[in-house]
Amino acid sequence: MATGEGDTPKQELFHLIKRFGAYVTLKISNLFSISLHNLDSRSIGAVAGLAVAIVFTWRMLRSPAGSQRRQQKRQGASSSNSGAGAHSNASVAPTDACSPSDDSRAQNVVDEFFQPVKPTLGQIVRQKLSEGRKVTCRLLGVILEESSPEELQKQATVKSSVLEVLLEITKFCDLYLMELVLDDESEKRVLVALEEAGVFTSGGLVKDKVLFCSTENGRSSFVRQLEPDWHIDTNPEIINQLARFIKYQLHVSPSRTERTAANVFSAPSLEQFFGSI
Repeated sequence: MATGEGDTPKQELFHLIKRFGAYVTLKISNLFSISLHNLDSRSIGAVAGLAVAIVFTWRMLRSPAGSQRRQQKRQGASSSNSGAGAHSNASVAPTDACSPSDDSRAQNVVDEFFQPVKPTLGQIVRQKLSEGRKVTCRLLGVILEESSPEELQKQATVKSSVLEVLLEITKFCDLYLMELVLDDESEKRVLVALEEAGVFTSGGLVKDKVLFCSTENGRSSFVRQLEPDWHIDTNPEIINQLARFIKYQLHVSPSRTERTAANVFSAPSLEQFFGSI
């Protein structure tokens, strides 16, 4: 069936659906006439239901288009009978025209549907860690506000900004925290600070996974024994020593976030590293 040059896209869609409906109806008729004796009652019911659904849908789509055509014909006849003097005031607005507000709302719906979804912190952590399952991390300058063992003899304070990232890491990774301390009191201060910050309440980290040593080489030895996928440290010498043994490392330093070597990244802080997805 050929459509006229004046057909609108909606009318063309209607003609296409109509032809498709006729084709399906023909196929169903052939199915009933040829293979009816091979179908059981359940199959016949399914085919009949499909036929009813197709006919119902076709009639629903057909009704608005038919009413629009009838309305256009009535409006066209009315305008032709009104005379030449009133012709300029009898113009008929197209029934398929959309107002600017309708277009704007439709565009907003489309834009909202295709708007990129912002990843969650958990997704960022897993992506950044490349699905690593074991992580070792020093405390001073990364998890704690203090930056030297001498400061731990006075106090230990967990960075509030890093706490959320730390807890997300414990959900997906086997995390070990470690630090050089000068006395037993420093160890107690660190454990108390971590406990008060809620690090142990999430279930992903226990006190037995907070390790203490008396030398920098002792921390390096801890890391090599644990064989993590990632190690996080502030000491560039430790980073260099472990480069041959650890798959990935994060050097927390004042420099900008970057990849300083094949397996070494650098960032001003742990939270900024995971914020730069």
